[in-house]
Order: sequence, then structure tokens, then C-alpha cells
Amino acid sequence: MEAPKITVVTPSFNQARFIEATLRSVLRQKYPNLEYIVVDGGSTDGSVEIIQRYSDQLAYWVSEPDRGQTDALIKGFARATGDILCYLCSDDLLEPWTLCEVADFFRKHPLAHAVYGDAVWIDVHGRPVRPKKEHPFNWFIWMYDHDFIPQPSTFWRRELYQRVGGLDPSFDLAMDADLFIRFAEVTSLLHNNRPWSRMRLYPEQKNQRFRARSDVEDVKIRHRYGIPNPRSWVQTPRRILAKGMRVGWKLALGCYW
Repeated sequence: MEAPKITVVTPSFNQARFIEATLRSVLRQKYPNLEYIVVDGGSTDGSVEIIQRYSDQLAYWVSEPDRGQTDALIKGFARATGDILCYLCSDDLLEPWTLCEVADFFRKHPLAHAVYGDAVWIDVHGRPVRPKKEHPFNWFIWMYDHDFIPQPSTFWRRELYQRVGGLDPSFDLAMDADLFIRFAEVTSLLHNNRPWSRMRLYPEQKNQRFRARSDVEDVKIRHRYGIPNPRSWVQTPRRILAKGMRVGWKLALGCYW
């Protein structure tokens, strides 16, 4: 049976210190039906020269000014022809076995439309910091605690992306959370307890630098579902319950070790 085509989109801007490791983590898997798309926002730090060295292994790449990460992703997914889609930021990594395991998962679960695996947090030098093992999706926990889905470990069928209308360009930081919860409106988000990515944690990381803006976007998502302000004192009991459910579930599954 032919391996399903998997499209990986990498958005990047001035990430020369990390992007080669990201590219290698995808290309060195030698997945037989890979479509790899890189959308660079006009980097001036040497990123373009690095991308050019791998251009013969890329389905498409471009370096031009854009309106940010979400715009780059939208451009990349507009060119995607894969059966299965994902995106990998230019400071994160896929595990060596990820694409083969993802393809196998969708073959074994033909009715599945979206799945997320586990991850490992790494530092600026690529050294493991701690595991990010997760539990199955729960709407209440997601809404009242936080978006716990590891973005680079999440894969979905192209028709699902098209069905929900793709990424929302009004989001600059919580675009993944917005996309995933819209997935959850129309299908089950399945969980596979295998590490599929390594997520880099460092002070210059976009979501670290702009935490306040990210929080505003998170509130915007929850407001859409009838939760005006999940951080208000009125919601405190629900936040405590959601956190307790999450911690208890992760303890029961052995996620903390």
C-alpha cells in the first residue's frame, strides 16, 4: 500500500540558528511520500542560504516579506496537496520516527481526522528539559485550564482543514489553538501517547516574548464559546476543577515521569 502523502509546512523568519536542525529533522526521516514546504518571511540572517542548501529536497520554498507567521502558514497550506497536514515551526523538531508512525496511525484509523502525540521540551541547545506527555482531549479542561495540545505533534487530514476554513488570519499567536478547537467542533481529536516532536523553550520564543498578547487571543477564542473571561473570579471554581481534572488524569496515566 502506498504511503499517504504528508505535507509539512515550516514558517520561518530570521531563525538561522535553528532552522537547519528543523529541516534535517524532517528530511532525514526519508519518508517516502513527503511534501515539505518552507515559507520564509524575507530573512536577513543567513536563513535563506541554509534553506537553499536543501532546496532540491523541498516541494516548494519562498523567501519574501509577509504579514507574520499565520500569513506564512496560510500561504504554505494553500500549496499543500498532502492527504495529511501539519506544521513545524523553525525552532522545533520532529522525532526521527514521527512521519512513519503518523502514516501508520491514519492507516489503522481510517475514520480519524485529527490526532496529537506527545512531545519533549528542549532548551536553546536542543537538550531535553522535561517530557510533555498528554491525556486524551477534554473540552472542559481545554477551555478552563489551557490549550494543552502540542502543536508540532498534531496532524490532520486535508479535508478537515478545508472543512473548518483553515487558519484564521486574525490570530497572530494563538492560531493553532483556534484551529484545533474548531477541529474539535466537528470531529474527535484523538491522542496517541508517543513522542512526536521536540518543542524548544527559550526566552526569545515568540509566545514567551508576547505572552500578554497571546493571553488576549486565548480569551477571544473562549469568548466565542460563551466564556466572556475565563480568568475572572467568577470562573475560579471551574478553573480549579479543570486544573484538578488535568493533574489527576496525568498522574493516573503516569505523564509526569
